[in-house]
Parts: sequence; structure tokens; C-alpha cells
Amino acid sequence: MSEIKKAITDAVKAAMRAKEKERLGVLRMVTAEFKRIEVDERIELDDARVLAVLDKMVKQRRDAATQYTDAGREDLANIEQFEIGVIKDFLPQPLSEDEIQALINDAIANTGANGMGDMGKVMGFIKPKAQGRADMGAVSKLIKASLQG
Repeated sequence: MSEIKKAITDAVKAAMRAKEKERLGVLRMVTAEFKRIEVDERIELDDARVLAVLDKMVKQRRDAATQYTDAGREDLANIEQFEIGVIKDFLPQPLSEDEIQALINDAIANTGANGMGDMGKVMGFIKPKAQGRADMGAVSKLIKASLQG
């Protein structure tokens, strides 16, 4: 079993004991998503895939929170923000901008990228290292700037 998945399972038990109803709901939603993927694809999730799922869930909640805020529904936006906070507890420490730039420079050097046509190669090199630790949309913009510059 993935270490992160095990930590989430342990957190579910702790939330049940502490009677943290809201946190427990979020954790159960996360474990249900893991189970859905495992059943649909007939696989056991590893840490890399768990990070990808958690990253996707955070992005979905961020988008929903933005939409709720734009619609004037702060109550619903706050729920999404709470869910983001719970999920982020299980993501690794975010990369700093300097660390992201170093990853990009390393990826460009290792892939021999020299233009926008090589964007996919660079993203493919960086994604496993930055998954769950950086907003891939922001990373993509930095890669474009580096390849154009």
C-alpha cells in the first residue's frame, strides 16, 4: 500500500475517534476516489498516482471555490477551501519558485529542448518530480518563458 494512502487511512481512524465530522467527510471522499480508481482500473495505487489524484482533487476544489466566490456564495467557497486544506495535509511540501526554475533548467538540459516544439518533452520530464508539489499550470508558463527566452 502507498505510504500516503496509509496515512490517509490512519487519519480517517483518528478523525472518527476525535469526532471531527467535517474532516472525516473529506477524508472519506478521498478514500472513495482511491477505491473507485482501483476498482475501475484493477490496480493498486502507488504514491505517484495517489499524488496525482490528490493534486487533481485540490485543483477541482480551487476551481469550484473561485466559481462560488464569483457567484457570491462565500459559504460554499469556504467549504471548498476547508477541503483543500485537509487534502493538502497529505501533499508534500510545495516547491519554491527557485526550485521549480532549477527543475526546468535541468529538464531543458537533459532533454536537449531548444524551442516550443520540445515543450512536451520538458513537461514529461518535470511532471513526476513536481506532481503535488507545484501548480502544473504555473510550471507550464515558466517552461514556455524559458523555451522562448
